[in-house]
Amino acid sequence: MEDQTQHEQAGPEVQKRIQDSFDRQGLMAHLGARITHIGPGRVHIVLPSRSEVTQQHGYFHAGATSAIADGYAAYTLFPEDTEVLTVEYKINLLAPAIGAHIEAVGTVLKAGRTLTVCQLEVFGVTADGERKLVANGQQTLIRVKRPEQ
Repeated sequence: MEDQTQHEQAGPEVQKRIQDSFDRQGLMAHLGARITHIGPGRVHIVLPSRSEVTQQHGYFHAGATSAIADGYAAYTLFPEDTEVLTVEYKINLLAPAIGAHIEAVGTVLKAGRTLTVCQLEVFGVTADGERKLVANGQQTLIRVKRPEQ
């Protein structure tokens, strides 16, 4: 994996809020995805290779690749009393996604009061750490008020 020491870590409150939200996503648990880095405006999500997330040729399925790319980078910059929802995203599949795992990196390009735009990159990562860009895209997310519990 990429050396994450070069990336700033988010504060403990933000890390907990992001991880708690991620843990409530049934799809991420079903896929076996996990967050490996939470920084201000940047989140990394890893999906290990296994047959349940592949397509007929043995590559990571585009649906799994896209699902982990739709990430949490914007949410790291939102106030505590808000939530995040995806408005739209576009992803280009650049190469077959193969490796020991894939890693999605979401990075905020422009944080707004209501809408935030993020860059998406997905890398195929071999067992020895070699990385290859397999998908990239862009997404727009909206900040919404957290519903009353």
